[in-house]
Amino acid sequence: MKMTNGGTRLRVTLISKALVVGVYQTKLAEMARCDPALELTAIVPPYWREGNQRISLEQAHSEGYRLIVTPMAFNGSYHLHFYPHLARLLAETRPDLCHIDEEPYNWATYHALRAAQQVGAKAVFFTWQNIARRYPWPFSWLERSVYTGVQGAIAGNRAAAEVLRQKGYRGPIRVIPQFGVDPILFSPPAQGMPDRPFTIGYAGRLEEAKGLGTLVEALKGLEGPWRLLIVGEGPYRERLGQSLTQAGLGERVTFAGRVPSQKMPAYLHEMDVLVLPSLTRPNWKEQFGRVLIEAMACGVPVVGSDSGEIPHVIGEAGLIFPEGDALLLRRCLERLQKDIAFRQDLARRGRERVLQHYTQAQIAAQTVAFYREVLAL
Repeated sequence: MKMTNGGTRLRVTLISKALVVGVYQTKLAEMARCDPALELTAIVPPYWREGNQRISLEQAHSEGYRLIVTPMAFNGSYHLHFYPHLARLLAETRPDLCHIDEEPYNWATYHALRAAQQVGAKAVFFTWQNIARRYPWPFSWLERSVYTGVQGAIAGNRAAAEVLRQKGYRGPIRVIPQFGVDPILFSPPAQGMPDRPFTIGYAGRLEEAKGLGTLVEALKGLEGPWRLLIVGEGPYRERLGQSLTQAGLGERVTFAGRVPSQKMPAYLHEMDVLVLPSLTRPNWKEQFGRVLIEAMACGVPVVGSDSGEIPHVIGEAGLIFPEGDALLLRRCLERLQKDIAFRQDLARRGRERVLQHYTQAQIAAQTVAFYREVLAL
């Protein structure tokens, strides 16, 4: 590293398939803005295959950093994908530190770590994994090798940090969400209370573990005029539609499908409450619930189950119910449906919580500060 007028120059290469999503790229622009001495390069694939969906790169925010698009081998394979040209790219960019935005048991993480070591760069990885799972060989070997080879770890939630310690990682850890939100893009609508039926929203992947069955059961007894807006796709889509139809609720629901990240605020503005009714499973519990902070930033009250990190994300800015309890979820919805003043108070509290804890600028500053801590070791 060399000195610049802004301080010690810091060259960082961030390797992340998550950055194909356009709104996530604002974090990189904020990182560059918060530290003028940071020379940031992001390496991303041209797309990521999520099941049957191809999520193409949205080049939405590119100011302040260099974006390199490179092919990915085994695209769509969560554990086996990697970047064949990564060693050459790191030899060109010569980073002081590589931020590998992957779980420690993935081949991509070990492959990137080895490439970083070849150019003399330190490395950190990112993890969401909040359950102490044991992996078969070779993934267990990859995980141990990463633990001993990196200089730092970023955990997306507090339980993930605890898991790292339980599994033997002894290096520095910081709990920092992977991404925050842009409070300008995700902001309340300009108009006041719209003239529409009480609108309940869900946004995210349509999977059974997301608790959509609980939501259907809660809605069966919800009286008065209301409608349901579902944003997202997934394997539970057909079954969800059938359950709503069988319950006599089919005419109240709109399926919007998957929408580009830049258009998500418009859909959130159509909601009077957003529900995240996730269910803990033996191999999964809610790791964060990013849609919660997006909704809160837009002034949409949120209701979440007590699965995983959800209560910590919502804090005192929304309502929490025991996962799987359709009756208590219905009572939460009834309260918000009937009490407009309470709804407005939660909307205000949610927006304030995001501004205090979950903006991209805050996440970026915490991340760059951790980089400098790692390099100072």
